[in-house]
Amino acid sequence: MKVAIVVDWLDVLGGAERVIAEMLDIYPQADLFATADFLDDRTMLGGRPVATSFVQNLPFARRFFRHYLPLMPLAVEQWDFSGYALVLSSSHAVAKGIITSPDQIHVSYVHSPMRYAWDQQGQYLSTGLHHWPARWLLHRLRLWDQVSAHRPDVLIANSNFVARRIAKCWNTKAVVVYPPVHTQGLSLSRRSEDFYLTVTRLTPYKRVELMVDCFAALPERRLVIIGDGPECRRLKRRATANITFLGRQPDSVVHDHLQRCRAFLITAIEDFGIAPLEAQACGKPVIALDRGGAAETLRPENGMAPTALFFTDQTVDSLRGAIMRFESGPPIRPEDCRANAERYAPAHFRSRLGAVIQQALEGASHQRPPSWDVRN
Repeated sequence: MKVAIVVDWLDVLGGAERVIAEMLDIYPQADLFATADFLDDRTMLGGRPVATSFVQNLPFARRFFRHYLPLMPLAVEQWDFSGYALVLSSSHAVAKGIITSPDQIHVSYVHSPMRYAWDQQGQYLSTGLHHWPARWLLHRLRLWDQVSAHRPDVLIANSNFVARRIAKCWNTKAVVVYPPVHTQGLSLSRRSEDFYLTVTRLTPYKRVELMVDCFAALPERRLVIIGDGPECRRLKRRATANITFLGRQPDSVVHDHLQRCRAFLITAIEDFGIAPLEAQACGKPVIALDRGGAAETLRPENGMAPTALFFTDQTVDSLRGAIMRFESGPPIRPEDCRANAERYAPAHFRSRLGAVIQQALEGASHQRPPSWDVRN
């Protein structure tokens, strides 16, 4: 069976790329497609070539390829997948919108509908975009996003939260398969130093300014931020001396900080949230907003074997209250955190994804009509 794997784009290694790596492990002979490929660390590709779209060769694409998002629906619709029996897409933007025939199976793993075009439009418009051109563009993207959502034969959501978003935005259903958390590369640690940690991309919807403002009001406590993004310069300007920005770091540095931090912080409404579970794999408690994927994957303080404390509002006071409860409450056991993370190990992801794909293939074979001879 000839298989194609389609992704939005390749530029950094994150949660979506880990899903792609697992798909490539399941189908090592698959051909890989991306609208643009500027990935520096190519280990996960294992030397595979990547077929790209015309976006790859547009002016200044390496640095500004996201600015060509309005052209990406056209780009993915130009690929010819007629020679493939199975197409897998990993999509948070346009990959699920590829065109396949009735004789092919397209299974799309959806990390989220285009959040900037739907429920988080207001946050993106508040970042200084020219409002009316941006609103018109997002309107056009919403129309295409909804139409193209009905092209795959099977939609897979990476959490129940995303499945609800899919139902709301696209008026269709998705099966849930949680993404892989590479717990085997992380060891449990009982070390706890005097700093809190977050590992995240510094974009508006991550709401990192809540942490910055909270720790500015708690000068006796330290915060370490690992990650980079368009919000970095603005956040540094409002940070105080007890807040350290390390920028983007290799896995070895990230893992070292995960094993030494006091607790991991998350202030965004995450679709799933792999970084908090990596912290849990290291035995670390998490202080998280009680919404999105984190509310599904982390065990609350009032439950059995708690692994996290939640705060209810995206405000400085709510976050600070959770930190105070964490410091004054009963300790969270590292072993419970580790056991919670193990529920999302890659083997569980491969097994569940494989079962969904197999079911789709078997269902397609039963639904094919008999061939008709026009001479009869």
